[in-house]
Amino acid sequence: MAFEIPTAEDLGLYLDLEEIGGDRAALLIRQAINLCQTVVKPLPEGAEAVVLSVAGRAYTNPQQVSYETIGPMSVQRPTGSGGLYLTKADKSALKSLAGRGGAFTVDPTPETADPSPTWPIDDAGFADEFEPGWGYT
Repeated sequence: MAFEIPTAEDLGLYLDLEEIGGDRAALLIRQAINLCQTVVKPLPEGAEAVVLSVAGRAYTNPQQVSYETIGPMSVQRPTGSGGLYLTKADKSALKSLAGRGGAFTVDPTPETADPSPTWPIDDAGFADEFEPGWGYT
């Protein structure tokens, strides 16, 4: 199954909102997809969660307000809790979903490599010359 573009209704359900501005939500989802594609393109299956997370942050706090006071009530939000951006966790999740997040090995040996020795050997299987101290004459 491939990546499926989330809908405005999906974003409303994700944010637990009874009503959601469809045009604004669709715009934020498109922008979130574009932002996610700067890390992984094409987006892998399961990237819908990251797209909804990015769009949800921007939908609920578009001006990136960190502190707000209305009458006797005040609210302080974490720094960077609004606007369209990818967190380090978002980038890591996208890479992991695409299969690019783990360790890997690279074998630098060419396929044409020959395992036989490249130094000269005599009939007994020993090199012609030895360094002093090895016990051979």
